[in-house]
Amino acid sequence: MADMPSRIVHQTDAIAWLQAAVLPADHALVTSLPDSSELNMSFEQWETWFTQAAERVCRSAAKDAVAIFFQTDVKREGQWVDKSFLVQQGARAAGLRLLFHKVVCRAPAGVTTFGRPGYAHLLCFSDSLRLSPAQSSADVLPTLGKMTWARAMGVDACNATCRFLLEHTPCRTVVDPFCGVGSMLAAANAHGLDAIGVERSEKRAARARTLTLSLR
Repeated sequence: MADMPSRIVHQTDAIAWLQAAVLPADHALVTSLPDSSELNMSFEQWETWFTQAAERVCRSAAKDAVAIFFQTDVKREGQWVDKSFLVQQGARAAGLRLLFHKVVCRAPAGVTTFGRPGYAHLLCFSDSLRLSPAQSSADVLPTLGKMTWARAMGVDACNATCRFLLEHTPCRTVVDPFCGVGSMLAAANAHGLDAIGVERSEKRAARARTLTLSLR
């Protein structure tokens, strides 16, 4: 019988953990950075922190590995905060290049949403890895999929990410340094990938250790 994929969840600060970690080429980073409402800082401080956190995540990826971000914009004082722009600033500071930028539909086309847009960003970066035209995939994912909690990466987006990692990268372990309740970790295990999560909340870390998802 083949070995079951492993899962380890560390309850600690993600940035400190990333600074201490040395990840091999078969480890891919896949995460969603937290909103300003989740952190005890001003919006201006959060913008700086967010970009620096994205840079730290990207710097933690080995040269032939990838860093993937799932982010949903927010509206603040009548203006959109474009998280994909902030992530790309961090990635560029780390010297990584954009391999793809996909739109994940959170609501059907034509539906008006409030506070958050009807789409999310799925961005993939790497230092050395490149994708040929033959490795192209859909730029728009029609459904987000079930969310295991309010700020989760939807199951359909998680599964699409795992399929990409298996088909186009050397990844065999998914690392989510802001793992929440573990949606990405559970999806990775369902696809036969090992998973490592980091989560500051004791309650969410406990759930992240046991959450399971089925393939669709």
